[in-house]
Amino acid sequence: MLALTSAHHYLLRKAPTDMRKGFDSLCGLVRDELGRDPLSGEVFVFIGSRRDRIKLLLYESGGYVLWYKRLERGTIELPKGDGAVKLTWGQLVRMLEGIALEQPRTRLRWEPAVITAHC
Repeated sequence: MLALTSAHHYLLRKAPTDMRKGFDSLCGLVRDELGRDPLSGEVFVFIGSRRDRIKLLLYESGGYVLWYKRLERGTIELPKGDGAVKLTWGQLVRMLEGIALEQPRTRLRWEPAVITAHC
């Protein structure tokens, strides 16, 4: 079952991708161009040249999952940066929902203190 959460690591290949590519070809891009292991459990994100299509590739136990979305109108905004860009869960959701990546502000939230002393 495909379940993406903030616990996953997301890596966007910013170069336009031929959206006709399937599992094996995308795995090849992950290995050869991104220098990553497609079996790592990371979610690899690919964008079409017109920026109206997006594919996510993920290895889950037992096999690969490929998620594909085509926008009927509009384009997907890409984050700044060259080559491969690490994304947060929030950035990915904003990209998919058409929300600007630069303007939203994160509100202050409580984070537990990091304990550095050993008992």
